[in-house]
Amino acid sequence: MATKSRGPTVAGQIMALQLAAALVVIGLAAGFGYVDARLDAEQWAGDRALAIARSVADSPEIVRAVDAADPSATLQPYAERVRLDTETDFVVIMDPDGIRYTHPNPAVIGQRFLGSIEPARQGRSHVEQYAGTLGPSMRAVVPVTADGRVVALVSVGITIARIDAAVLRSLPALVGAIGIALLIGVIGAAVIGRRLRRQTHGLGPAELSRMYEYYDAVLHSIREGLILLDGSGRVRLANDEAVRLFGLSGDPAGRPIGELGLPETLTAALTGDDQVRDEVQLVGDRLLVLNRRATTSEGRSLGFVVTVRDHTELQAIATELDAVRGMADSLRAQGHEAANRLHTVVSLIEMGRSDEAIDFATAELELAQRLTDRVVGQVEDPVVAALLLGKVEQAGERGVELIIESADVVGDHRFQSRDLITMIGNLIDNAVDAAAARPDGTRQVEIEITLRGESLRIAVGDSGPGLSAAARLYAFDRGWSSKPAGAHGRGIGLALVVQTVRRLSGRIDVGRSDLGGAEFVIMVAPTAAPNGEPG
Repeated sequence: MATKSRGPTVAGQIMALQLAAALVVIGLAAGFGYVDARLDAEQWAGDRALAIARSVADSPEIVRAVDAADPSATLQPYAERVRLDTETDFVVIMDPDGIRYTHPNPAVIGQRFLGSIEPARQGRSHVEQYAGTLGPSMRAVVPVTADGRVVALVSVGITIARIDAAVLRSLPALVGAIGIALLIGVIGAAVIGRRLRRQTHGLGPAELSRMYEYYDAVLHSIREGLILLDGSGRVRLANDEAVRLFGLSGDPAGRPIGELGLPETLTAALTGDDQVRDEVQLVGDRLLVLNRRATTSEGRSLGFVVTVRDHTELQAIATELDAVRGMADSLRAQGHEAANRLHTVVSLIEMGRSDEAIDFATAELELAQRLTDRVVGQVEDPVVAALLLGKVEQAGERGVELIIESADVVGDHRFQSRDLITMIGNLIDNAVDAAAARPDGTRQVEIEITLRGESLRIAVGDSGPGLSAAARLYAFDRGWSSKPAGAHGRGIGLALVVQTVRRLSGRIDVGRSDLGGAEFVIMVAPTAAPNGEPG
């Protein structure tokens, strides 16, 4: 179980970064807002000064006053009234050469105007920022015309100090907006931080990094396949063993299960709604055991965890063990029967009936020896011969007659004994199960083993109920079994047969037997040295 981080948590660091980012953004926004407000104020001041200057220039009183002997006496009071009424900083009326007739400071009347007047002398109005006697200002200069000629100039100005004061008066609203934005940013960062703290369980970045490295190393090093799926059937993680067992190319993370090219039955098992427990699946030449269960966290569905184990070798060994156990059981049964026969012979001798004792013993020995001689004579491989003899006894105990039509497997064949036991033993077991399930009538199983050159043909038929046409279509793909659901070993035997046949590049077919049931026919060629020794 992970310990709590003593340093800053991921949620705390992200919250601090969000606050810092919010402060930077808000600061930049405030700066841009102030600059924009200042530019707007200057633009407004220039436009207002131009409008007032044009209104003054259109006054007939100006034209009459400039022709008088003392224009200042008439124009100075007029200009001051306009300045005070319009709340501007100066209204200056001058002659075309820029000599002032009016000014808020009477001491500078008669002096030259400070600023650009050339455009106005040419009959054009213009606005500029200039530092005059009252300091920097936004000013407009407009010509006064009479009979098509410029007789005077009017300049109206608003100082930058007044503009700054107007901007400062708007700052409280700007500061309020900044405060609201900052508050929203703090609340948003707190909400996000709380959510991240819950999702990261209060861990710090170093702990999360170490946890990821540890878990990733463990997931990819375990010898059991592991796949994590989300609710939509998309792969979120697959460790190296799962990739190997499923025969995938590359990392399947992020891809839907249906696009991985897996067998149809395996895809259905991985994407279904029901829990899967120890289900046998045949993938390529491997026999896999699949488990799948849903995972939840705090009542929320996270997806599914799939574990995969390779039971190919284990099941093959188990099959061989079952064969050996069956032969041992058969030997014990024969020993029990031999003891009964021996007691019978001894009793006949004690009764003085020696001839009957000899006839009885000879008949029993002849029957057993005839079967043994027939099998051993046809099958020089001792492992296969022992398997067939054991299966005859096992079938007889279940009321099924195992008929060996031919068993032409000579001693110099190049098949591994394990492969022969897997194919022959499992087919006979399935056939005996099918024949024994018949409620009445003949219960028989026929086996024919033929070796031509290096190719081996194995045919096993039974008198059971047989397979329907629909069952034959998917029998081999699913490791099919006719046993009821939940039966021990269900689907494993035939799956092992199919796996072995595929590994030997052979073929397996199913049809109808002469006995009325199903018949499985295998055609394979060897891939190893005689009797299972590596080639």
